[in-house]
Amino acid sequence: MTAADLLLQLGLFLASLVANLLSALAGGGAGLVQLPVLILLGLSFPLALATHKLASVALGIGATLRHARERSLNPRLAAFVLACGLPGVVLGARVVLSLPPRLSTLLLGLLTIGLGLYSIARPALGTESHARELDRRGLAIGGAGLFAIGVLNGSLTSGTGLFVTLWLVRWFGLDYGRAVAYTLILVGLFWNGAGALTLGVQGQIAWGWVPMLLAGSITGGYLGAHLAIAKGSRVVKRAFEVLSLLMGASLLVKSF
Repeated sequence: MTAADLLLQLGLFLASLVANLLSALAGGGAGLVQLPVLILLGLSFPLALATHKLASVALGIGATLRHARERSLNPRLAAFVLACGLPGVVLGARVVLSLPPRLSTLLLGLLTIGLGLYSIARPALGTESHARELDRRGLAIGGAGLFAIGVLNGSLTSGTGLFVTLWLVRWFGLDYGRAVAYTLILVGLFWNGAGALTLGVQGQIAWGWVPMLLAGSITGGYLGAHLAIAKGSRVVKRAFEVLSLLMGASLLVKSF
């Protein structure tokens, strides 16, 4: 292995570590760092997206290792999130290559900035858990929202974990800390896994880059989840807001 190859692998590990630590703390946004790095290093968009999705599965593994000790998830709600979101992920991943990339990136950027501004405008939002007892209509709306976010997760580049986090806070009444646990484990492990599988079948994955990306994802996911648990929902809320604004601005710049 040459010096250039060693530098490439080290760069992949560090980029993955930083991206997934931030994502585990804020509840999404690993693609803000990781996906652009893969593209800048020479991968095409479809190849970078499939590789990023696969590597992001390890974020869910790292976060699961930490959150499992806290028993953060309600099994019924977790099953509901998977049942509603996974079909959307598969559908979105199947149509990703037919979407206008610049328009999709622009819309995602605007939506992501909107998430951050909405959270900032509601200081008490998600600082405490007020789990809602939803009737059939409420569950239907909640499930439709998760399905729609799943479509975005499968078809767009990054940031949709933030959408899941805010939806769980706003509609299901979770605090940010608990919502992030659901997002990291269910979106990181299962949604991204389904998206990676679907994209991998359609295209290719840069397998030579995967080991270091996976190592960075697992490490960053564990450390970010630990910080989220240790610091509490208010710090997670601030991290969510800052990352939403930064990622939204980055996507807007990328779309022009």
